[in-house]
Amino acid sequence: MTGENKMNGGVKWIILLLRFYNVTLNIGHPPRPYFLDIDTGSDLTWLQCDAPCSRCSQTPHPLYRPSNDLVPCRHHLCASLHHTDNYECEVPNQCDYEVEYADHYSSLGVLVNDVYTLNFTNGVQLKVRMALGCGYDQIFPDSSYHPLDGMLGLGRGRSSLISQLNSQGLVRNVVGHCLSAQGGGSIFFGDVYDSSRLTWTPMSSRDYKHYSAAGVAELIFGGKRTGLGNLLAVFDTGSSYTYFNSNAYQALLSWLKKELAGKPLRETHDDQTLPLCWHGKRPFKSIYEVRKYFKPMALSFTSNGRTKSQFEIPPEAYLIISNMGNVCLGILNGSEVGMGDLNLIGDISMLNKVMVFDNEKQLIGWAPADCDRVPRSRDVSI
Repeated sequence: MTGENKMNGGVKWIILLLRFYNVTLNIGHPPRPYFLDIDTGSDLTWLQCDAPCSRCSQTPHPLYRPSNDLVPCRHHLCASLHHTDNYECEVPNQCDYEVEYADHYSSLGVLVNDVYTLNFTNGVQLKVRMALGCGYDQIFPDSSYHPLDGMLGLGRGRSSLISQLNSQGLVRNVVGHCLSAQGGGSIFFGDVYDSSRLTWTPMSSRDYKHYSAAGVAELIFGGKRTGLGNLLAVFDTGSSYTYFNSNAYQALLSWLKKELAGKPLRETHDDQTLPLCWHGKRPFKSIYEVRKYFKPMALSFTSNGRTKSQFEIPPEAYLIISNMGNVCLGILNGSEVGMGDLNLIGDISMLNKVMVFDNEKQLIGWAPADCDRVPRSRDVSI
């Protein structure tokens, strides 16, 4: 990207290639590779850890062996994990953490400092010492959960990877991703994309934990206003699917039922992939075989009473093809899993879009993109 480098000679941007929707990070001395799930809805980066580990799931690589550099209990990063300065320190020289996710898996461990080896697309390698969680007790309620070494936290808090990179003067406090519908894509930190290409909406200043829109949204169905407004929306790569609150979800089911009347699709209860699936005359192989039967949707965001931006959700961004060859709705009822009135935009609805979360300008941006291509900059500096 062109423009002034505000980081006083620091690296403007970092790109990490995604394997499916995992990222490979090299951590430790000597550096060892680890596969991490990406989560913009949480802050902490952690690895399943041989400390020793009391409960660890299957991992793609040997368990992380932690350094002896413990983060003390009263450190500001420890306070950010507890979301308060008023917390107990049973062991003053270490920061204990416990993090639980929306799907009820969790990690318990201690915070340590270690070296991250970051490889840039221009061939430069940088070693940065940052904090991460040594997770020695994990709970994975879903036994089919895919093997992973840990979690990459990209949230708004001080302990997230982007915040730590920013605090060391290496990149602007901007994180983004481009998830390909074919699997893979990229994550980038710092100043990569031309802001004029993106549609923007203000980021909420009240929700310091999540990348949530400041304004409310109205659900658009088939290009028409539905009157279903005042929707609060959060963007979260930690969720594979999108969740609507109960009112929006039930309204969506009603609209879909009307739209599919007379179409060659029938609801099936034999497929347990997702709560709502339809079968055709023969198994489907691709969303593009059935997208013609479904209407596009959008979230129309307003700020200060005026419509500012629209987040498009075409059929391929809310439908999947199951292993049985049925088409299933990738939007779920969030109220049934404790999300209340919140509407969560998950991976499925962010595919083939570049998403940018600018924590400095407090903006969320998006644009259609070819996420199979790695974003490149004309001005990379160290």
